[in-house]
Amino acid sequence: MSKLLEEHDFEAAAHLINCDVAAIKAVAEVESSGSGFLEDGRAKILFEGHIFYKYTKGKYQTSHPDICYRSWTTKFYLGGVKEYSRLEKAEALNKTAARMSASYGKFQIMGFNFSLCGYTSVDGFFTAMQTDEGLQLTAFIEYVKHVGLDKALRTHKWADFAKGYNGPEYWKNNYDKKMADAYKKHAKQQ
Repeated sequence: MSKLLEEHDFEAAAHLINCDVAAIKAVAEVESSGSGFLEDGRAKILFEGHIFYKYTKGKYQTSHPDICYRSWTTKFYLGGVKEYSRLEKAEALNKTAARMSASYGKFQIMGFNFSLCGYTSVDGFFTAMQTDEGLQLTAFIEYVKHVGLDKALRTHKWADFAKGYNGPEYWKNNYDKKMADAYKKHAKQQ
């Protein structure tokens, strides 16, 4: 059985959200370049030190400034498999806070959103995100429905979607424009 999504998976998800397939594919493309896994088979992640700061109340800011800092920055990103070294360093200090401070898989959902995705613990969410893109897609569906972003996805209001999905500073990374462009590309392929 493949760890990757197939067309029928996107179709089923679109039906559950009541949107078109291209909208879901656009989010996946922008969030993870379309793949939920790294070359070594682990889920794609991005560790966010400002979130770790929040969940540890800045306890490790002085001793571990590369994984625990007050404000969002890309300065300490290592990318790809190297993000796991950052996560593992944080897990050694506080496993729960560390796992809540990373985004996972094809849709890059933050660990602290585990309950909105239908999980009772961040560890359960972490394990599921490592399993396959099907569970990553299910988490995305649950999250989008629980936070009310399904309407923005359905109506292609990319700024509204990006603000709710990526946060109020979504515009710094042009998430709305990137999703609009990715949507146009995928809609042409349908």
